[in-house]
Formats: sequence, structure tokens, C-alpha cells
Amino acid sequence: MGRAGIRMVVLDRDGVINRDAADFVKSVDEWIPLPGSIEAIAALSKAGFTVAVASNQSGLARGLVDRRALRAMHSKLRRLVGKHGGHVDRIVVCPHGPDDGCNCRKPKPGLLQRLARHYQVSLHGVPVVGDSLRDLEAAMSVGAEPILVRTGNGRKTEGSLAGPLANIDVFDNLAAAADSLIGGA
Repeated sequence: MGRAGIRMVVLDRDGVINRDAADFVKSVDEWIPLPGSIEAIAALSKAGFTVAVASNQSGLARGLVDRRALRAMHSKLRRLVGKHGGHVDRIVVCPHGPDDGCNCRKPKPGLLQRLARHYQVSLHGVPVVGDSLRDLEAAMSVGAEPILVRTGNGRKTEGSLAGPLANIDVFDNLAAAADSLIGGA
């Protein structure tokens, strides 16, 4: 998996780690972890995984979220994971709107490619855990291993899995996905 000894997992944020909101997660108070997600991230970290988060955050482009609020949410995530003895190694976000034509908004591969460059690794076979089709498609586009969780948009997404995504691993939540990854590591 690229650089000697690095085992990476990439997580989507909203709907995988924390509750998603139709009108965007706009403040640190609205950023509420899903049950078991913080412990799951800590367990992955303690098991030797490099934990990265890759998240579309079009609320920035729409003026609904500012960078200070986003930093506060990510500080909260890191603090909570730290309380459980783990850490989040890197967080990358796409700040663009759906019509901005960027290469980083999932399902485009830019966020994942940024992580690959940062860590100097191939993403071939790296687990990418998401709740939306765009997360899974981004993973496929870089040769990573797409994993679906049923939290967030996951149940709806599960019903639309077809073609190369028809046989991917699906778990009830991040905790179950983490258990499987740690058990298979």
C-alpha cells in the first residue's frame, strides 16, 4: 500500500462520522458524532491505520459555513478521538459548489489524489468508507476499495448499487466497518 508500513483508511465525514443535515452542518454545535463513530476511529488509529477524512463541504461555497466553524468542527472531531486514545491524521475538504467545475468534489478523484500525494502512497486497495454513491465512485476512480455504511444516506445508496459497486462490502455503521477492517488487517 505505497510507502513502507503505511496502512490507510479514508472516511467521508457527514453521514459516516457525524449526523448529516439536509441544510448542512453549519456549526460546531450541529456537528454531532454518530453513535460509536468516535470510538471506531480511535480503534482504527490504535490498530495502526493512518486515518484520513475526505469531505465535500459545499456549504463553504454557498456561504452557509465559514472556515472558522469548519475548523472548530474538525478540532472537536480530533479532540473526541484523542480522548479515546486515537487520532485523525489528515482532513481534506472540497470547498466548492456543485457547479464550480473543480476536480476535488467527489465523485471526482481530487481529494483522494491529494491524500495519495501527501502520503506518497498508491490508493490501490485502500478502504474508503462512505454513505453516498459519490464517495464510492471516487474510491473506484483511484483503485481504492469502496465500503458503504448504512448511516446517513447509506440505506438509500445501498438500493442503487449496481455494476462494479454491486458486490462491495456494506456495514450498518462505521463501528462495524472498523471492526471488519481491524479484524482483516
